[in-house]
Amino acid sequence: MLGRGGAGRGIKQMTALSRRAFLVSTGVALAAPLATEAQRSDNFVRVALLRPAPPSPELAHVLDAFKQGLAQYGYLERRNVTVEFRFPRGKTDRLSHIATELVRLKPNAILAVASSGVDAVRKATTTISIVALDLETDPVATGIITSLARPGGNVTGIFLDFPELGGKWLELVRQVAPQTSRVAILWDPATGRVPLSGAEAAAPSLGLRLQVLEARGSTDFEAVFRSAISARAEAMVILSSPVFNTYRRHLVDLAAKHRLPTIMPFPLFVEDGGLIAYGPDLVELYKQSGAMVGRILKGARPGDVPIERPTRFVLAVNTRTAKALGLTIPPSLLLRADQVIE
Repeated sequence: MLGRGGAGRGIKQMTALSRRAFLVSTGVALAAPLATEAQRSDNFVRVALLRPAPPSPELAHVLDAFKQGLAQYGYLERRNVTVEFRFPRGKTDRLSHIATELVRLKPNAILAVASSGVDAVRKATTTISIVALDLETDPVATGIITSLARPGGNVTGIFLDFPELGGKWLELVRQVAPQTSRVAILWDPATGRVPLSGAEAAAPSLGLRLQVLEARGSTDFEAVFRSAISARAEAMVILSSPVFNTYRRHLVDLAAKHRLPTIMPFPLFVEDGGLIAYGPDLVELYKQSGAMVGRILKGARPGDVPIERPTRFVLAVNTRTAKALGLTIPPSLLLRADQVIE
């Protein structure tokens, strides 16, 4: 049963990007202290952050959350830590180059986001501590770590290798559109297969036939939706991907255009007009990852820091979108929802 996340039904509206986030999106370094300022403190440390997608509207919020996590361990920007943030500017094939560039800065620790980011950083260094924020990969099965309790090596982090989530999303499809028999699954091949495998395993017991559609960037979205409609898909599940989250407004517009009920893991999808979301709170994830980096900066070895899971899941529903699609959200689902947009 889907649990409540305790957020209530109030939804905080997204504020305009701060000046800091604007500077990041235009390629200016992220509010880093001057070199002379860094040299004045023997305790000054550097943290690098690699995110394999261009800046998105919530960037300022997640970066602030990451810094809040660092602050829990006494690391404050401009006082004793600087954060070097990099992204591929839409060209994910440059991730390895960017990871190598970050390693040359000799940071004390690196936060690598998503499976592609983690892979790029792991190939660039075996000595610098890495904290992974990866929602698509089984870290043990893929050999990233030795075990969840004692990862070994230079990598630890937050992973969401729960195949059952794929079944949860399909169950939500069944609840809001009971007559559905064909569901399109949008998958980014640059991510892990855990969510996809979970959906494929759950589909037969729910009486659903799946159509797996691949997209590596926003330029693939139009063709993906045309393929879904041509194959008579009656709903779509969008799996976790930094690219999908960054361009979720485009996905919302296409879902509305083709009148296709669509579900995504990230609650912000619903705030943008998507139908339903069930998944982790991104802001909380970045705060949690900041705290893990803080532990390592305090001296913990990543190989000894147990793997963590997301601490909060959010169920969000947009009843306006449901009405536009001619759907009725079951009262039982609304009662369980943490966020409802009416």
